[in-house]
Amino acid sequence: MRLIGLDPGLRLTGWGVIEVDGNRLRHVAHGVVRVPVEGGLADRLRALFDGVASVVEAQRPLEAAIEETFVNVNPASTLKLGQARGVVMLAPARAGLPVFEYAANLVKKSVTGAGHADKRQIAMMVGRLLPGIEATSDAADALAIAICHAHHRATAKRVEAAL
Repeated sequence: MRLIGLDPGLRLTGWGVIEVDGNRLRHVAHGVVRVPVEGGLADRLRALFDGVASVVEAQRPLEAAIEETFVNVNPASTLKLGQARGVVMLAPARAGLPVFEYAANLVKKSVTGAGHADKRQIAMMVGRLLPGIEATSDAADALAIAICHAHHRATAKRVEAAL
């Protein structure tokens, strides 16, 4: 099964695609959707949607996972991030993919074993779980989200089978 992880941001949105076969993970691709900082918010959100939609179309995942928004100290920043997150969720949903959400602490714990791991630790563990991968922090975070989804998806399937 091919999965995409998305780490939403208004300027940089990381994405990472993995394939899952049982408990084996294989890296497919990763990158960052870069949104121009000039222009109005609506134009920037459209560019973000177009960028994520083109990645989804090119990579053809079957499911998408996205990190939940955390609340910043600055309410205006939190609102803008929420709008970006909505656009990032919409792109795979419009393509007919189910979209799953995971809290940042759960992603970190699933990948590193610690719910408060820093970006360096996440990138290091992503490199161990997907050997040979060197990714920017945004793309590494997106791959971590995809890995988290793969783990939780497998657990949910086992529970479902047991019931």
